[in-house]
Amino acid sequence: MNLLQHALDLFLHLDVHLAAIIEQFGFFTYLILFITIFCETGLVFTPFLPGDSLLFAAGAFAARGSLNPFFLTLLLGAAAILGDSCNYWFGGLLGRRVFKEHRKILSLENLRATEEFYKRHGSKAVIFARFLPMLRTIVPFVAGVAKMPYHVFFFYNVVGGAVWVLLFVWGGYFFGTIPAVEKNFSLVILAIIVVSLLPAAVHAIRHWWKRR
Repeated sequence: MNLLQHALDLFLHLDVHLAAIIEQFGFFTYLILFITIFCETGLVFTPFLPGDSLLFAAGAFAARGSLNPFFLTLLLGAAAILGDSCNYWFGGLLGRRVFKEHRKILSLENLRATEEFYKRHGSKAVIFARFLPMLRTIVPFVAGVAKMPYHVFFFYNVVGGAVWVLLFVWGGYFFGTIPAVEKNFSLVILAIIVVSLLPAAVHAIRHWWKRR
């Protein structure tokens, strides 16, 4: 329960925690952000790390002058692209055997749902998944398992990573300093999380309804 409370506090008060990190670590904040985005996209067992919300919050701090928006965009874009590539190679090396029936994240149910999403959208799933938590982490792994040609994967990886980072970092840059947003930053972050989770929730409800 304490772990869940800490996770919720981290997500809902990203502005407070990021401000403290910037104040304490200065330029090394870029490294912390890089590692977080790389791990969120590159390690199949860490989809719980902040992604969309962290990019938005970083963009908002860039607008306040705490971070350089152009360097931030390039750095986090590289983290997102390298992370997906790493996940792809892990998928090729480890395959389906890391998924087990009763695991929470690496469950066979999550794998089957991701494979269904991958089959429905094909190569474009690599782009679409960027905007869907959980799938963002598992789809590159499944692409590696499915032996998608790497040059094809890399193209969609670069396009998806660039669009994802540009959209959220510069969204935070242009909208994060609006007084109403600054005043209700936790609610804005919560809204981003809810909207990003909505497609997965709709899919889960539809799947449950079909099973009934």
